[in-house]
Amino acid sequence: MPLYFYKAVNREGESVEEQREAPDEGALLAALQSEGLLPIRIAPASSKPFAWLRMGRGRSGISRKDIALFTHELLTLLQAGLPLDRALTVLVELTESQPPLNAMIARVLEQVKGGKQLSDALGAQTGVFTRFYLNLIRAGEAGGALEQVLERLADYLERSRELRETVTTAMVYPAILVTMSALSLLLLLTFVVPQFNEMFESAGKELPIPTQIVIGVAEGLRDFWWALPLVFMAVVSYFRYQMADPDRRYVWDQRFLAIPLVGDLIRKVEVANFARTLATLMGNGVSLLTALTIVKETLNNRVVVEKIGHAAESLKEGGGLSAPLVDSGLFPTLAVQMVKLGEESGHLTEMLEKVAVTYDKEVKTAVQRLLALLEPILIVGLGIVIGGIIISILMAILSVNDLAF
Repeated sequence: MPLYFYKAVNREGESVEEQREAPDEGALLAALQSEGLLPIRIAPASSKPFAWLRMGRGRSGISRKDIALFTHELLTLLQAGLPLDRALTVLVELTESQPPLNAMIARVLEQVKGGKQLSDALGAQTGVFTRFYLNLIRAGEAGGALEQVLERLADYLERSRELRETVTTAMVYPAILVTMSALSLLLLLTFVVPQFNEMFESAGKELPIPTQIVIGVAEGLRDFWWALPLVFMAVVSYFRYQMADPDRRYVWDQRFLAIPLVGDLIRKVEVANFARTLATLMGNGVSLLTALTIVKETLNNRVVVEKIGHAAESLKEGGGLSAPLVDSGLFPTLAVQMVKLGEESGHLTEMLEKVAVTYDKEVKTAVQRLLALLEPILIVGLGIVIGGIIISILMAILSVNDLAF
């Protein structure tokens, strides 16, 4: 039987990540639900390093952008006075050009017409909606404030998108610079250096060591260029394989946090996500303990997730939120002090929103600082490599002509 990786939440609100054999995803889903587990994600898994290449199978094909669009358009239609079933019917018509999203909305509509709550219908779409999203919808239905919850969700998704795009957009220029640098080096080594090599061979003299190294690299690229994409795929596959296992991912996340500047940026991104998600949940009536359990599912760094888990345990024992955040050593002093002030004043939700806004700005500043350092490093590094190649060629030319340095 095929092996599947699954992530689920048990009755105590704890996250469970394991692998299990099952005839298919549907059978595994039914088995997990019968055990009292709430599945969050199910995907094919294997102990083989290249298993990640098959991970795309069975996924919904619905992106975060699609979820944000669905939320915003559903909110607009409900605010216009349409009943829920009619609003979903209109959405089915509006998304005909987007088959995966259209099929999902059609399934939700069918279940809503069958008498199910919207939250239950959305929850039945395995792997599409997060536990955070579903809990907010349930809170809105229970309080008769579905429109207000959808408005908060739309705002949350938009702010989260802006935060991701801030980081992604900032990395475009360095990525282009690295790509162009690699192409320049390949062009230099595969076309320019071989031209000089023919001249050096005809001279019949021993070349300087640096020149021999450069020529050896150039010949290796010329003869084994086909191995480059295989090496790249192997490296990416190995890294994805490492990230698929919770224990190995934890080790890598620790290493990322220890990298100067990069670790600081990761912390600020996670603090902004943590504060925004927790504030949104608490603002819609979700208890702090339950909200913390849900927040863990929205964070990426496993070390930070572990520290949030310790905070949840502290709350179960009657403690506060700020103390375990201080003990973690991961959360910035400003964020912890704002959380502490919110606890003491009874305005934790409002303070968390301020923390989110503050660290959104901090993330933008950290990205700009990182780029300001990264760009000259890349440019100088490329200059050193190309300069080294040119000098090695000049050394060989002078050697061939019996000129002394």
